[in-house]
Amino acid sequence: MMSAENIEADAADMCCASCGKSELDDIKLMGCDDCDLVRYCSDECKEDHLPQHQTNCKERAAELRDKILFTQPESSHMGDCPICFLPLPLDHQKSVLQSCCGNTICIGCDYANKLVRERETRLQQTCPFCRHPTSTTLAETNKNKMKRVEKNDPNAIREIGMKHHNNEDYERAFEYLTKAAELGDASAHYLLSLLYRKGEGVEKDEEKEVYHLVEAAIAGHPEARYNLALKEGRYKRFDTAVKHFIIAANLGSDESIQALKECYKRGGLVSKEDFAAALRAHQAAVDATKSPQRDAAEASEEFRAFQQQTFRKIHKN
Repeated sequence: MMSAENIEADAADMCCASCGKSELDDIKLMGCDDCDLVRYCSDECKEDHLPQHQTNCKERAAELRDKILFTQPESSHMGDCPICFLPLPLDHQKSVLQSCCGNTICIGCDYANKLVRERETRLQQTCPFCRHPTSTTLAETNKNKMKRVEKNDPNAIREIGMKHHNNEDYERAFEYLTKAAELGDASAHYLLSLLYRKGEGVEKDEEKEVYHLVEAAIAGHPEARYNLALKEGRYKRFDTAVKHFIIAANLGSDESIQALKECYKRGGLVSKEDFAAALRAHQAAVDATKSPQRDAAEASEEFRAFQQQTFRKIHKN
């Protein structure tokens, strides 16, 4: 049997919160932009009802935001290699961003393409994914990236932003990173949080720093979530900090699993059961990024020398 609260909630869901009109064939109700508490028949009703709804709306929006923030992401922001479909490692040195198509390839697939497929069969060097001829000069690489920028590729836009940051052109870096973040790039959100923390190209702003950390964390960025945990710890909100550490550790973050070890040693900050579960999840996440092909790439001195040779060749030209 439905409770009085459920009946009241259903009735509110069927009527405009401002004028009370019911949803009929010719009247479609729209929800509030920020919460799920009320619905309206028009923009005018939404605006008229705002003063009395605002407080409840903010509280509910915060609840919904926290629910999303503390939901365990299915994978890290790195995603999967588009060739072998295994999760990409968090270590950026174990993957390669292709300037031609904007895809990030694991070093295992890059190794198989460059040393096994191309060198042993003397084929032209091409991208492992799209088969576009590999860039041989820095100018060609940058040209490819700008083509991707024109197509609103967030990876390419973020890379250009990082290039400006490395050249200490922080205003241009902020411009490109902001655009990449608007396109949903988690790493761009994380990098923007650093700009706001350090005051590079923008005024220092902790509120905006936290906003971008939250956006990146929701998208599965372990470093962003680790930084959020540190902030919570500084404000003595240890329960919330531990939640962040656990979620990041479950994504394979070594920093976060070490932080949980310290929390466990101090006693009371994390339970034995939660720590044990985080250890298992962390190891599983790390193991999921391994493969014989990736191990072979890491162990191959020839492959590392080939990568360095290619890098020098590009930057020389």
